[in-house]
Amino acid sequence: MSKSPKENTNALTPLLGKIRDKIEASSRKAIPFSDYMELCLYDPDWGYYMRNQVKIGKEGDFYTAAHVGSVLGEVLAGYIFKLAAPRGCPGFAITEWGAGSGRLASQLLDAIQTRYGELYPHITYYIVEKSPYHRQIQQDQLRGHEQRVVYLDPAQADNEALYPWGMVLSNELLDAFPVHRLRQRREGLMELHVAWDEKTCSPMETELPCDNPLLIAYLQEGSIELLDGQTAEVNLGAALWIAGQARRLGGSTLITIDYGATEEELYGSARMSGTLMCYKNHVGHENPYIYAGEQDLTAHVDFSACIRSGIAAGLKEWRLYTQKEFLLEHGILDLLQDDAANDPFGPVARRNRAIRQLLLGDQMSELFKVLIQNK
Repeated sequence: MSKSPKENTNALTPLLGKIRDKIEASSRKAIPFSDYMELCLYDPDWGYYMRNQVKIGKEGDFYTAAHVGSVLGEVLAGYIFKLAAPRGCPGFAITEWGAGSGRLASQLLDAIQTRYGELYPHITYYIVEKSPYHRQIQQDQLRGHEQRVVYLDPAQADNEALYPWGMVLSNELLDAFPVHRLRQRREGLMELHVAWDEKTCSPMETELPCDNPLLIAYLQEGSIELLDGQTAEVNLGAALWIAGQARRLGGSTLITIDYGATEEELYGSARMSGTLMCYKNHVGHENPYIYAGEQDLTAHVDFSACIRSGIAAGLKEWRLYTQKEFLLEHGILDLLQDDAANDPFGPVARRNRAIRQLLLGDQMSELFKVLIQNK
């Protein structure tokens, strides 16, 4: 892991101006870290995910599994066909939240059209996206599938009954939800806040006693006991999102793909500093107080909380896989091909390497999880 980049303390950007104003307007001259992260990522004008810039892939700041060939989309296409085929394929809805560049949607629809042609005309692919920039990229990526795709913003999706039958999908969505940060001290539980440092003209970390009952309840429900000096993230939004999907799920299947772990791992003694990471130009570091709005901020997903939230909302059936387990169980090895041309740069060799990377790559095979939930 690299050292944190140095900060330019003299540049007061428009986003930093908004952050400073919100801090100054608060009664304690400090805002919860979750509010700061919300501004950094989702401010309508200057937030990282709302900016008109490439974020995913070689020219961006990070990769997703959909950028390792088309294998993930092909495996998911086969899984979808198994769900749809017993009912004769009528009216199958796929709803993807936060589709990013649209690459996974394109791979899925390409694979269904090519390999499961009888299903393709019955597919409606809903993309729920709040970023106008990403929506434009998605439309470019999905040219040729226009008749199958419907674009919605989150407010529209919340007001429409989309899920009578089909699949609801997210791929690296929940890890980008704003998180609260907690730190256990001998004198009690503290919540990390963000104050304003006038000397450096930049945000800075400060600790205040945790008085948020939702955070305290979250720890109690998960039987989470932090050690003295331990820092941890709490993603309240992820559990709420799962519950919201569950209430509208009908006969659909909810599939959540993300990196994360169960509570035993996330909040154990090996995680004294938490899991929050920042990514800029494919360099990871741990300082969220620089490059506001210009870098990705992310934290591991607590899948135990997601499962618990789903059960409470009626999703009684669930299974948590590692990505490797999911891919193996649902046919990834069937996609391997003999390379008769013996060309290391040919399409068959590239495809086989992608399969190997998804199964054996340390950051994808075990760290990434696939949570499937049903009523």
